[in-house]
Amino acid sequence: MTAANPAETGGAPAAAPAAAGGPVAGHPEINWTMLLLGFAGMVVGQFMAILDIQIVAASLPQIQAGVGASADEISWIQTAYLIPEVVMIPLSGFLSRLWGTQRLFLASCAGFVLMSIATGLSSSIDMMILFRAIQGFVGGAMIPTVFAVAFTAFPPDKRVTASVVMGLIVTLAPTVGPTLGGHLTEWLSWRWLFFINVAPGLLVLFLVGRYGNFDKGDPSLAKGFDWWGLGFMAAFLMSMQFVLEEGAKNDWFDDTHILLLAVVAAVAGPVFIWRSLTYRQPIVELRAFGNRNFLVGFIMTFIVGFALFGGTFLLPLFLGRVREYSSAEVGTTMVVSGLAMFATGPFAGRLVRKLDARVLMFGGFMLCAWGMWEARIVTDDWGFWQFASVQAFRGVGVMLAMIASQQVTMATLPPHMVKNASGLVNLARNVGGAFGLAILNTSLTTNTAIHMGELTSRIGEGDQAMRQMMAGMSQRFAGSIDPAASAMKAVYGLLQKQATTMAFGDAFALLGILCGLAAFVTLMAQPVKAQAGAPPSDAH
Repeated sequence: MTAANPAETGGAPAAAPAAAGGPVAGHPEINWTMLLLGFAGMVVGQFMAILDIQIVAASLPQIQAGVGASADEISWIQTAYLIPEVVMIPLSGFLSRLWGTQRLFLASCAGFVLMSIATGLSSSIDMMILFRAIQGFVGGAMIPTVFAVAFTAFPPDKRVTASVVMGLIVTLAPTVGPTLGGHLTEWLSWRWLFFINVAPGLLVLFLVGRYGNFDKGDPSLAKGFDWWGLGFMAAFLMSMQFVLEEGAKNDWFDDTHILLLAVVAAVAGPVFIWRSLTYRQPIVELRAFGNRNFLVGFIMTFIVGFALFGGTFLLPLFLGRVREYSSAEVGTTMVVSGLAMFATGPFAGRLVRKLDARVLMFGGFMLCAWGMWEARIVTDDWGFWQFASVQAFRGVGVMLAMIASQQVTMATLPPHMVKNASGLVNLARNVGGAFGLAILNTSLTTNTAIHMGELTSRIGEGDQAMRQMMAGMSQRFAGSIDPAASAMKAVYGLLQKQATTMAFGDAFALLGILCGLAAFVTLMAQPVKAQAGAPPSDAH
């Protein structure tokens, strides 16, 4: 089955019966059964690849115990997945044009499933890190190729629906990841965090292998492959991702490795851009940035990644660190966000057909900003009900901004740029998330120390209330070896908890302010109104 070219179709049926995919009067007829089943298989694969970023988040202590890893080593279970993935995401556009979407996706899914099994069977942390790195690299191709198919295989009047489906996957997968991972670990074992990919992976291989023949590859692209460009891109993206992932834990540039890799990224990045703009056949086509809407949409997608992954990072961390919730309790509390996103998807699809996409982006970011700003007054007894409205506003806002930004980004690009552009868009979301986590992590660490200093400085040696509290604590710990020391430790714990809570409030406020600023950046885009049944304005 050959999908219709978006530049040639308007969603109208063919004038006369024809074989599926056969051209009729210049308008190829779409075999909807083949298209929908093939696309469904790709969507499931995309969900697996995004889910695996966060599915281990709530179960790191169990994995640490299972493979005998140290606290520093276990964080690499996530980092090892993310660093190689950022290289494959932009590279997938070139590989899709070289091999064809179907072959690339099948190879990616097969490798992902095999590495999932290998990771689940790992007996040491070194084995697990190696297999997770390969899993992230090969699985990275499943994410952007779905976007490319949505904007090339579907006629213009159906692209919004495809965007809604992708938006649900992209937002729900990282939201439900820690929840699903926590329950799997409690019900079965941590190894099932990886074995769970096998059954859906086999389904994906069948559906895409049977129905996903969307295009043909161009083997001639292999001649003159830009190995230098690939090397500079890998050095730039992997160094940058490592700095963002590990910088906050290692005091940033006080650490020699972080400083060295930051320099590598700063040098390799401009060289890669120069190479991509001057080489006759670059592995990543950067000329899409000449399209104003793509540029604005790219920035918006970066901020969507910041808001999506930032919110998904802050809430579970607060619930676990301050409220000491179990992974199951965290999942129950986080479900509001997922439900809000899921409920908003269909409405977002209808609105983006009727309204200027900039209006939806503005409204989405403002709702997200309001939800995060509302959480600035968080206290150490906040739980499900206090966070319910925060998550609802954020969930609705992120979904609206996500769907609208996809339309703004891709609507006015010529078809031949879509595959490369989809890789860049997905890279923007992932890197935005990495920047968000790095900034929020640093904010939490710095502000906790600041608030702790402020709290302790307010307590004088003659403070009557503190003396009474210490006396009461000492009496409570009268049976211990050193009641006074135990009381001091308990008071310190209370102050630390209060300082941590205040730092979380600052982080929520920061996220809200950034989302609010992003709302006004959306106004820089040109009008994009996707009318049902009509192609985007520049797609002709």
